[in-house]
Amino acid sequence: MTYDLVVIGGGPAGVAGALTAALAGLRVALIDSGARLGGQYFRHAAAHGTGHAAESGLARFLRLGERLGERADLLLRHQVWHISQNDGGDFTVHCNGPDGGPVAVRARRLLIATGAHDRPLPFPGWDLPGVLTAGGAQALLKGNGVVPGRRVVVGGTGPFLLPVATGLAEAGARVLGVYEANGGLGLARHPLLAMGKAGEAAGYAATLARHLVPYRTRRAVVAAHGEREVQAVTVARLDQDWNVLATRVVECDTVAVGYGFVPQIELGLQLGCGTRQDVDGSPVLSVDSAQRTTVPGVWAAGEPTGVGGWQLSELEGRIAGRSIAERPVAGVLTRRRDRGRAFGAALQRAYPVKAGWQGWLRADTLVCRCEEVPLARVREARDLGATDARSVKLLARPGMGWCQGRICGYAVSCLAGEPQQPSRRPIAQPVSLGALADTADGIPDDPATDPVDDPAH
Repeated sequence: MTYDLVVIGGGPAGVAGALTAALAGLRVALIDSGARLGGQYFRHAAAHGTGHAAESGLARFLRLGERLGERADLLLRHQVWHISQNDGGDFTVHCNGPDGGPVAVRARRLLIATGAHDRPLPFPGWDLPGVLTAGGAQALLKGNGVVPGRRVVVGGTGPFLLPVATGLAEAGARVLGVYEANGGLGLARHPLLAMGKAGEAAGYAATLARHLVPYRTRRAVVAAHGEREVQAVTVARLDQDWNVLATRVVECDTVAVGYGFVPQIELGLQLGCGTRQDVDGSPVLSVDSAQRTTVPGVWAAGEPTGVGGWQLSELEGRIAGRSIAERPVAGVLTRRRDRGRAFGAALQRAYPVKAGWQGWLRADTLVCRCEEVPLARVREARDLGATDARSVKLLARPGMGWCQGRICGYAVSCLAGEPQQPSRRPIAQPVSLGALADTADGIPDDPATDPVDDPAH
């Protein structure tokens, strides 16, 4: 059977797009790697009902998901690792099923709504047990009801630090501080942000105050210390470029850090979709006013087109669903979408990553944890003539481990002195050799992913 539409991603964008298309009469399947709908924002809140997501659209999302389950096929716990375009113009989506076996789904049209993941920055000791990304800490709390530690420090940049800290505090952790690397005028400099986030920020501030959690700007976690696990961190006072001015040690057992998000665009790149550079330098998928990518038959919505929050993702999903179903898109939707995009861009300008973080590193600091590549080897690669992240990867191996650069890719690009470049690969997610061998049509040849061109393969 060939579906009219296959949606990849079960977050706000994917669910909105799938439901809109299904209500218009299309036969739809939605594929997601999680056990339930919701994406990173709603999935865990739906499971445990914790955190501020319950106050920010969870009930609405659950209603949409329930309606979608009645009108579309939901393929949950399916991990998409490759999409091929067939001679007739339709697509085959290759997945690992819940039991790990191969599953192939055919579609006339695709909607890529794969979301984003945390963007960490390396620092001495970040490989110690007890150091988590901010999103990882939130996932443990909301997905499993597990508080990752008793004495927690939260650091990084951006408003996402606030719900993470308040969630941990409300769950019983002692949050010793929230350390925002940028200055306190980020919102004030952008009236659009100040208006859009004032009420939400006030709610988080009240929760932090109730739990006696200090919030400090121009501060960052620049090192973690401990023998076998985190026992303390060094918190630094920073200048406007994130250079260290002074330090102090804070005893803790857990650190949650996050410096924004990286859009997940691997599947779009695999199909040959065009990209553009977002405000923060991240590559994102290029789309037109109807969310069409540069590849006929492929649409994208949500964070793969630019990070802007769940409300924007839902709007883009609705617009994509109507476009796919060849229905007119109401002007009010596009205007709200455009305002949401402006808000997202302002947010990125208010909370940039400054170059001074590179000064926090030591020669033995691991830049790539998968391959255990220290900063010294990255510098050696540059001394040998590497001028970009690809050549650094070839000489020093960062980004060639299990995560394929998802964790260290941003840092390696910065250390190589170039903006992060999209990397097109025939396999987007880890897949077993058995599943690969069981794939009937195999993986088509693609000069863009030749091993000579991409040292990761």
